[in-house]
Amino acid sequence: MKINTSRKAGFTLVEIMIVVAIIGLLAAIAIPNFVRARQTSQQNACINNLRQIDGAKQQWALENGKQATDTPGEADVAPYLGRSSAAATLLTANVKCPVADAGVAGYTIGTVETAPACLKVAATHNAVLP
Repeated sequence: MKINTSRKAGFTLVEIMIVVAIIGLLAAIAIPNFVRARQTSQQNACINNLRQIDGAKQQWALENGKQATDTPGEADVAPYLGRSSAAATLLTANVKCPVADAGVAGYTIGTVETAPACLKVAATHNAVLP
């Protein structure tokens, strides 16, 4: 006497639907956090660029005996940012805001006494500088 038991290995439709629902739930939680972390890191990179430009302006003014009302050119500040003055024809072309769109990018230098400004999101980023 032979007992015929047919046991097929596999997942049921309900089990697969539960797994898909769990993956969807995890993705719904993870994706907004990833986007928020990316925006925060881009904003921090822009703020650090502004700090470097401000430090370069201050160093330029100290080394050249300039007043607080003097405005350095892009070629004047470029060597203090680790770029040669010959290679840096435009500071805004070499140092870009990571948050900026293709049409608007870069920074304004301004006078020695004023903080540099981001052309894209000045209200958000410039408030952080001293």
